[in-house]
Amino acid sequence: MIDMSFLKVIRGWALREKMPIREIARRTGISRNTIKKYLREGIVEPAFQTPDRPSKLDPYVTQLTAWLVSDQRKSRKERRTA
Repeated sequence: MIDMSFLKVIRGWALREKMPIREIARRTGISRNTIKKYLREGIVEPAFQTPDRPSKLDPYVTQLTAWLVSDQRKSRKERRTA
């Protein structure tokens, strides 16, 4: 994900220094289409936020932590590898 300071650099290169979008894409490793989108829409910060969802492992947290604690007490060769 691109942070705000990085977007400011992209906007500075494009608007103040008149750097071509292709050169910005080459320097940053970001797609030209993505750079165009950020410049066209005037995006300051990407808007997508990951919603909070329960994990599929939540019902098993107590059992998993108990296994991990018991594995820590064992010698290296007796521990689970996966």
